[in-house]
Amino acid sequence: MSGLVCGGPAPDFTLRDQFGQDVTLSAFRGRKAVAILFYPYAFSGVCTGEMQGVREHLAEFMTFDTEVLAISCDPVYSLRAFADQDGLNFPLLSDFWPHGEVARAYDVFDEAKGAPRRSSYVIDRDGNISWSVHNAMPQSRDLSEHLVQLRAALGAS
Repeated sequence: MSGLVCGGPAPDFTLRDQFGQDVTLSAFRGRKAVAILFYPYAFSGVCTGEMQGVREHLAEFMTFDTEVLAISCDPVYSLRAFADQDGLNFPLLSDFWPHGEVARAYDVFDEAKGAPRRSSYVIDRDGNISWSVHNAMPQSRDLSEHLVQLRAALGAS
């Protein structure tokens, strides 16, 4: 599915979070490994469950050495309502406009649905892709495996 290669550079981006603040991937370079979770739709069943799972394990996802960024094509205002409703206190980034530009850069934009596929990438401290996984729309991610890969990326840097 993805044309991106493990070990190759992760496409850089700057997107707005649920508070309207810019978050730039390359700002973490040299400091943190980053898990990027593309998800199709805020408020949908599987996505809500996954984001609640990240919230429940937030101390493991977000440390001095690691960060998690969740990306959808929902507008910032929807992401704020989603975060407020479910107590999601980590960056939910809006790839709303240009619509799906970052999802396209990662080769995970579903043109027919107008949303990203349920895909994840782990980026090491050097800004390179160290791992990726692509789940079917109705299939939830294995967040435990994401944590294993995120920690492994620290050793790969």
